[in-house]
Amino acid sequence: MPALSAGSGSDTGLYELLAALPAQLQPHVDNQEDLTFLGDMFGEKSLHSLVKIHEKLHYYEKQSPVPILHDAAALADDLAEELQSKPLNPEIGELLKLLSKPNIKALLSVHDTVAQKSYDPVLPPIPDDIDEEEDSVKIIRLVKNREPLGATIKRDEHTGTIVVARIMRGGAADRSGLIHIGDELREVNGIPVDDKKPEEIIRILTQSQGAITFKIVPSIKEETPTIEGKMFIKALFDYDPNEDKAIPCKEAGLSFRKGDILQIMSQDDATWWQARHEGDSNPRAGLIPSKHFQERRFALKRPEVHIQPLKISNRKSSGFRRSFRLSRKDRKTNKSMYECKKSDQYDTADVPTYEEVAPYQRQLNEKYRLVVLVGPVGVGLNELKRKLLISDTQHYGVTVPHTTRARRSQESDGVEYIFISKHLFETDVQNNKFIEYGEYKNNYYGTSIDSVRSVLSKNKVCLLDVQPHTIKHLRTLEFKPFVIFIKPPSLERLRETRKNAKIISSKDEKGAAKPFTEEDFQEMIKSAQMMESQYGHLFDKVIVNDDLTTAYNELKTTFDRLETETFWVPVSWLHS
Repeated sequence: MPALSAGSGSDTGLYELLAALPAQLQPHVDNQEDLTFLGDMFGEKSLHSLVKIHEKLHYYEKQSPVPILHDAAALADDLAEELQSKPLNPEIGELLKLLSKPNIKALLSVHDTVAQKSYDPVLPPIPDDIDEEEDSVKIIRLVKNREPLGATIKRDEHTGTIVVARIMRGGAADRSGLIHIGDELREVNGIPVDDKKPEEIIRILTQSQGAITFKIVPSIKEETPTIEGKMFIKALFDYDPNEDKAIPCKEAGLSFRKGDILQIMSQDDATWWQARHEGDSNPRAGLIPSKHFQERRFALKRPEVHIQPLKISNRKSSGFRRSFRLSRKDRKTNKSMYECKKSDQYDTADVPTYEEVAPYQRQLNEKYRLVVLVGPVGVGLNELKRKLLISDTQHYGVTVPHTTRARRSQESDGVEYIFISKHLFETDVQNNKFIEYGEYKNNYYGTSIDSVRSVLSKNKVCLLDVQPHTIKHLRTLEFKPFVIFIKPPSLERLRETRKNAKIISSKDEKGAAKPFTEEDFQEMIKSAQMMESQYGHLFDKVIVNDDLTTAYNELKTTFDRLETETFWVPVSWLHS
């Protein structure tokens, strides 16, 4: 909050300070609604009356008025008697005259009467027949604006009373420090709530404006002091509390989208966490399903997943290799690396809920992050990759795949392919040295982990094109991959933009490029939908390839940001 001016001096009373506060705050408040709320709150008559009483009591305490003596009248008589024995002069004569006046004598008599009495409040004695079981009641008054009070209530299963179930961190109730979990609610604005349902009470609170008065019985249970949450998570699914039948209070829920970063404020409740959007100016937390609770719900309703078979392309161009995809006709070996050191989401990737994250920015002496490109056949991923490589061959690089087929006359080992024996290839497969591999026409083809390391060790950005189910095995501290999904536009746009383009289909034994068919378009859309549905929580960026130049520019901008800006990454990537 902005500092207040000190122009009124250090002796400025609280009442004057309160009256001047709205004017002091006006230059610092942009929102007229907030300014009106502050004006109403600080200008409330009852608040001003309480402040005035507070000031009077405070002033009285500071003065500490204590009588010097209790017998001023007797002292005046003694003084008059002594003065009469002295030689008379004008001053003594005037003083004797004053002390003999009836009004002075009356004033001193009243002084003695007041001084001899105690005016401190005296509490009545505790009655003998008091009910020791009677509850102490606390009256609380909160000023309500459009923001919810930030507390949920429930009916206690054992006592049947209405109690405070939880306090939302950062909300009005939390900031007041006056309401606590377990407090029993007796009245709201003078309305008894014993016979009302929680929904009816919430309706009363919603309809109330301005100050709200609560009569509560404080909870005996002591609350442990809470520390503001420093845990951040990335949401891996969309959530709307209004559509969640299990949430205890829809108004207290926090909605979010897949990819949002949330700050966890409380995990006290095993089922419902309290969270807020990272960077949100609103301090109030909202309810979200806990990781364990959401995983259980997803697991119960998740249908059986059928993995789309890989396809392998027969395209030849120096340095480029599409991931190894097998058509339905060529379903043979289509496997991926099942273990690549530590893989963060190997066990939970099929039930995406939340992932703990932390901010990360690449340092100048660090290797570049691995860039993983994913997309359906024909989407234009190879063309985008080619444009990136051509734009800066010293900065971008691709892996050289391994194969067991014989080297042709125009090929060089380590350029088009790394040529190895079938026995060595199978040994490397057993030793988990391949990210993914496949078999085509009795020959193995695969992308090795070492081929990725080779590109990164040359201080280049490695562009890796793989099947989406392989991503989770690459998500390691070593590679810190940034995953980009190249998505096709609508079916109508595909027909319009790809009418003169060609695709290499593995259905053709010769591997010749042929024009797109309607079936190709349908399969591309279906494949993209499947990828996004099953693996979308692993994608860091989605680029729609409607226009190649536009998509390339967006891709290039993303690469530039990746090297200079801060991104949220799994917290395990920051610790060895």
